[in-house]
Parts: sequence; C-alpha cells; structure tokens
Amino acid sequence: MDLDKHRTPPPPYEGGEGCLTSLVRIPVRIVVLVLVLPVRMVWDLLVAGGRLLERALLRPLGRALEWVYDQVLTPVGRALGWLAVALFVWPWVGLWRYLVVPVVRYGVVVPLKWLHSAVLTPAGHGLRWVYDRLLVPAVTGLVTLLLVWPAVGAWRYFLRPLGIAVDRLVVHLVVVPLLWFHRNVLTPVGHGIAWTLLMAGKGLAATARGVWAAAVWLVMTLLVLPLGWVYRRVLAPVGREIVAAVGVAWRIAGYLSRAVGRVLAWLAWNLVGAPVTWVYRTVCTPVGHFLRDTVWAPVKAAALEAGRAARGALASARETLRAARRDAWRALVGTPQVTDARELNASAARTLGRTTTVPSAAPASEISLLAEKTVKRG
Repeated sequence: MDLDKHRTPPPPYEGGEGCLTSLVRIPVRIVVLVLVLPVRMVWDLLVAGGRLLERALLRPLGRALEWVYDQVLTPVGRALGWLAVALFVWPWVGLWRYLVVPVVRYGVVVPLKWLHSAVLTPAGHGLRWVYDRLLVPAVTGLVTLLLVWPAVGAWRYFLRPLGIAVDRLVVHLVVVPLLWFHRNVLTPVGHGIAWTLLMAGKGLAATARGVWAAAVWLVMTLLVLPLGWVYRRVLAPVGREIVAAVGVAWRIAGYLSRAVGRVLAWLAWNLVGAPVTWVYRTVCTPVGHFLRDTVWAPVKAAALEAGRAARGALASARETLRAARRDAWRALVGTPQVTDARELNASAARTLGRTTTVPSAAPASEISLLAEKTVKRG
C-alpha cells in the first residue's frame, strides 16, 4: 500500500505528429532554404563589410576627428569665445555699469524718491484725513437717512405681513390639495404602471436570453468549432513547421555562407596574400635589413657622434664665455678681498683654512677662534 502511494503517475498522453506535418516539413524546409540562403549570404557580407569599414575607416576617422576637435577646434573656440566676450560683452557691461546705472540712479530714482517723500506722501496723508474725517461720515449719514431707514420701515410694516398672509393662502389653497392628490391618486397609479413594466421586462429578458443562447449555440457549432479544428489541425502545424524551417534554413545558410567565405578567403590568400607575403619576406625584408645595416646604422652613428661633438663644443664655448666674463669682471672691479671669518689669527700649523703644515710649528686648535668666542659668549 505504501509503494502504491509513492508511485509516480504516468505522463499525460501526447499525440504524435500527423501525416500532414510529415508531408509539409521537407518541401517547406527546401523552399525556405532556397529563399533564406541569399538573404543570409547578403547579411553575412554586410556584417563583414561593416566590420571592415569600422576597423579601417570609421575608427581612424573618429580618432582624427577627436584630435582635430581637441587640438584645433577647442583652442579656436576658446579664442573666439574670449574675443566675443571682449568685443560684445565687456563694452556693454561697462556701459551699463558706468553710464546707465549712474544716470538712472541719480537722474531718475533720486528725484522720484524725493518727490514721493516730500510731496506725494504729505498730500496723500491730507487727502486720507479729509476722506476719513469729513467725507465718509457725511455720505454714511445721508445714505442711512435717505435709503436705509425707509427700506427698513417698508419691510417691517408692509412687506413682511403681506408675505406671511400670501404664504398661508398658498399653503391652504395649493400645497394641501396637491399633497392629497399625490398620495391618493398618483402613487397607486405609479405602482401599477411600475409592476406592469417589471413583468413585461422579465418576459422580454427571458425571450432575449433564449434568443442569445440559440445564437451562441449556432455560432459555436457553425463557426467556432470548424475554425478551431482548422487552426489546430492545419494552421498550427503549418506555422510551427514554417518557423522551424526558417530557423533550420538560417543555420544551414550560415554554414554555407561561412563555407563560401572560407573559399573566398582561401582564394584571396593564395592569389594575393601568399605572393605578397613571399615578396615581403624574401625581397623587402632582406633589402630593408641591408639598408638598415649599411646605410641607416652608419648615418645614425655619424649623427650621434656629430651631436656629441656639437654638445662638447657648446659646453667648451660656454665654459670659455664664463671664464672671459669672470676675467672681464675682475679687470673692471678688481680681485675681491677674501676674508675667512673662521680664522682671525693665522697660525703656522695646519688649520681649517690651509692644506700645508710647518714642521717646527706647534699644532693649532681645529676649532676656529670665532667659534670659541661664540661658545664663550653663549
């Protein structure tokens, strides 16, 4: 029982390919291969041409354009920008800053500000005082006396009692009869009409449902089922086979296109590349090596030797010029007095400032007198 529980269910049944699929597959693939092969060869040719064009033309052209942009257009653009700013921006800025702004400020703004603060503001305050203190109370009292009080008296003693009387008359003569007529006549009649329409609507709905069901059955039986059978049995297998045939034909065309490309490459190599390579290796390379060893190397060595000789001559000339300049300076100014601050009192023995030693002299101290005085002072 446990083994039966854990036993896997059998896979669902899948129908095999029909005879129509087997009959359509091979002709469709042959026709699609004939149609797709030229397209694939043209596509591969365009791809190879595009790669060659990008590698041989577009990439160097892009680098050249980038160099032109960086080395030519950018400096020229900066120079033109600076020139445009210098010719068109700076004069207008100076005109605005040193002519227009002072003229407007001291010729228009300052007089208008003085006029506003000294003339218009006091005049406005005076007019406001006249309006608030004299004109507004007079007009308010006149309007109240001539309009407000008569209107209030008419509303209170005439219009309001008249409105109340008319309202009561309308309620008793119109509203009450209309309410009775609606309650006792219109409401029962409306309920009867609504019930009749509801029954008629239910009957029409039942009839419409029957007609709709019959129409749906006819459409399903006469149109949908045949179309579904045609789609499942004819269109779907043919479509799948066409898609599969296009894929297979595209791959086979790729293999054929690559084979044709290899043949063309082999022919190009054997007809052009191999002879050119042989000529380069057997003729150009030995000639180039001969020219390099017999012509270029001696010329290069001679040029290097000439450069060294020129540098040596320039160094000698520079040193001669420096010596002549020092001699001329000594002739004009004189020999400078060299005073060694380290040795105030000369000693016959070897000192820091001398390189000779007197045999009979006592050795002097290796520390100068100036240094000893500095240490004592410190």
